[in-house]
Amino acid sequence: MLKGHPKGLLVAFFANMGERFGYYTMLAIFVLYLQANFGFNASQAGDYYGGFLFGIYFLPILGGIVADRLLGYGKTIALGTVIMFVGYMLLASPGFFAMQGKVIIIISLFVISLGTGFFKGNLQALTGKLYDDPKFAPNRDNAFNIFYMGINIGAFFAPHAATGVVNWMLSGKNFSYESTIPHLSNLQATPHPFLDKMTNTVQANFAGVQTYTEKLQHFMGEMNFAGGLQEFITEYPTTLSKGYSGAFAVAAISMLVSLIIFTAFRKYYKHADITEKQKQQKAAKEGKKDETVKMSKEEEKKRLVALGLVFVTVAFFWMAFHQNGFTLTIFARDFTVSDVSRFDYLFFDLRSFLPLLAAIGGLILLLRRKSSTRNKAIGGGLLVVGAGLAYWAYSTFAANPKIEPQLFQHFNPIFIVFLTPLIVGFFTWLRKRGKEPTSPRKIGIGMFLTAAGFVVMMTGAFKLQSMTGLSPYWLIGTYLTLTVAELFLSPIGISFVAKVAPPRFSGLAQGGWLGATAIGNLLAGLVGKLWDIVEIWQFFALLVGLTILSGIFIFSIMRILENASKSDQTSQE
Repeated sequence: MLKGHPKGLLVAFFANMGERFGYYTMLAIFVLYLQANFGFNASQAGDYYGGFLFGIYFLPILGGIVADRLLGYGKTIALGTVIMFVGYMLLASPGFFAMQGKVIIIISLFVISLGTGFFKGNLQALTGKLYDDPKFAPNRDNAFNIFYMGINIGAFFAPHAATGVVNWMLSGKNFSYESTIPHLSNLQATPHPFLDKMTNTVQANFAGVQTYTEKLQHFMGEMNFAGGLQEFITEYPTTLSKGYSGAFAVAAISMLVSLIIFTAFRKYYKHADITEKQKQQKAAKEGKKDETVKMSKEEEKKRLVALGLVFVTVAFFWMAFHQNGFTLTIFARDFTVSDVSRFDYLFFDLRSFLPLLAAIGGLILLLRRKSSTRNKAIGGGLLVVGAGLAYWAYSTFAANPKIEPQLFQHFNPIFIVFLTPLIVGFFTWLRKRGKEPTSPRKIGIGMFLTAAGFVVMMTGAFKLQSMTGLSPYWLIGTYLTLTVAELFLSPIGISFVAKVAPPRFSGLAQGGWLGATAIGNLLAGLVGKLWDIVEIWQFFALLVGLTILSGIFIFSIMRILENASKSDQTSQE
């Protein structure tokens, strides 16, 4: 899969993986943390969630300007990593020190957003520059699919890291992890329209328990808590909040790992770490003629218009997709059966899931026609050992293990990792036959696939009206569909921006892509406010309608987008 790619791609891959591991460790528990620490309802949490994600993806516009005009890509990326480290450490502080309150949280989120703004878009731009070399250029789209795998390997382990740290902190007080306790405590004290929505899940997750007080007393009994109810609903959320803060500290450490990788292996990408402005300055300093390829104003305008139209469309994709850390996590907590069979739990526990994935990989190697004898032997070994370890883990599970809501978020990244080689291979197969869709067409198809993912949730919401709780496979099926949509849209969109952006606006254009993502994330929080107001099926129907309209729009402007991507890159001013 790495054949025909420069070594610098691996540096970007691992640096990105470290940064995204920290980010998704934080994001996996962010809404749960806000509700546990501040008693927020979904609407209040949505303000913070949408605002933070807006900053994360809007500030890369500033980062692009800093890189293009001042520091260059490499220095801006390194500076951003340091700033993110500071931000995550600030975010970790409220659980351990006296700086309680929302002000320190807001400051922390801004600092993290600023650091991400310097890091994210410029790392994408630098990766794109590696493929300006004609011998690597044909693999640009596939390169960003591989680059995207780095994001998702980090994201896969992130929810487990967060859960592990939280469990470790709770165990010091002889507590066990139960994310609903702070929320139930707040619901008991303050009636809210959300109470009516939870009625159908009471019996699904708590057999014979009818009131919120009884639920809390049920947890007290499970944990052998000797104090009273009021003491329990005070002490447990406080300890849980410290656990969440510990997870934020893990995110800070991952920033240091990313920085070490990026700076230690600079030699593999330094030839591409030069902006158009730096090229001109270098030529002037050496007394050479400026040989930088310049583009006409008309050509630049055409390309920028095309990029702007794509940005408008993808904003609606991210609006829908980033419900994963918000309303889909709430859905997992409150409307999905938490007590599952031991077989179902195989897909949520790393001790079983990782060996199971190894066994699947081994089976693929074993059955693949073109596999060598050596690879078949490796595949057979992986199959036997992986299946054996998965069975061992299965035998240690309780009769009805519980699944934590944030663990559903590991399905999207692991689907990305497994499906990326398939999608890359599929596109390569089509390209050899002259049938590969253009990048804009892939983006349009991705929008329709997104709509299909939320059709699954809308159907599940209808079934919820006659059931006490949904099977976990409804959410898993949605994440699978959204993953395929993401692979058609997100890495392809990044590649499209790298290819179409006028050379002197490379960093800024990647910032624009992330700025469009920021608008989508802000909309994710705003749309999420409807969660407490409308019926669940209506909420998902809205997402279906908006993404279908976006898909129709992208195909209506297809000629403009395809003409921009085919334009002669050597157009002279």
